[in-house]
Amino acid sequence: MQAIAIDDEPLALQVIQQYAHRIDWLQIEAVFTDALEAKEYLKENSVDLIFLDIQMPEINGMQFFKNLEVKPEVVFTTAYSQYAVEGFNLNAVDYLVKPFEYERFLQASEKVRELIGFRQIKEIDEGFLLVKYNYQWQKIAYKNIDYIEALDDYIKINVFPRPFLIHMSMKVVAEKLPAEKFIRVHRSYIVSLEKVTGWNKNTISIKEKIIPISYTYQKQVQEILKTLMDESI
Repeated sequence: MQAIAIDDEPLALQVIQQYAHRIDWLQIEAVFTDALEAKEYLKENSVDLIFLDIQMPEINGMQFFKNLEVKPEVVFTTAYSQYAVEGFNLNAVDYLVKPFEYERFLQASEKVRELIGFRQIKEIDEGFLLVKYNYQWQKIAYKNIDYIEALDDYIKINVFPRPFLIHMSMKVVAEKLPAEKFIRVHRSYIVSLEKVTGWNKNTISIKEKIIPISYTYQKQVQEILKTLMDESI
């Protein structure tokens, strides 16, 4: 789970980083004492969670969150408990009153993890991939995806009539996709099994696109495609 932390007090950010370092599934990607710098960062980077202070010199944390075009999950951190109701009115997952201990930080982080996990299950049940595109949430139906290609720090989700370029790793998108519908055939490619039109040992075809099958995935790909062929006979 990827997160950032925003607080005008460097010591508070240091505490969050130390606590997060003890949680193997939580990664603090960046910390900011300047909320405006954080806003610029979020224009180019996608995160799951923001640990956000409320009382900051240039902007109130709640106002900062309201103004975000794409809103990750948020856990407010503050020394002032009177903001709790307003925080939850903004759909904050949790509200940490400073100074907070590691156990309380862990509890808040686990709430976010469970919420994201629930949404991922819902995506699978309803048959769509939920991604952030152009600063808003976008639903992409599994049935419309031909293949996914890695491009440096981005992935290209190839769907008709136009592809989506998303700031996400292949590892993350692979975890979101149902294994019975998609298969990784190369470090740079994931394909939709129902869109496969032909294959041999080294390549797989989807419409006019020829996609390489790397040696690492050859055996697995051949076994899965053979099984699908046998089931269709």
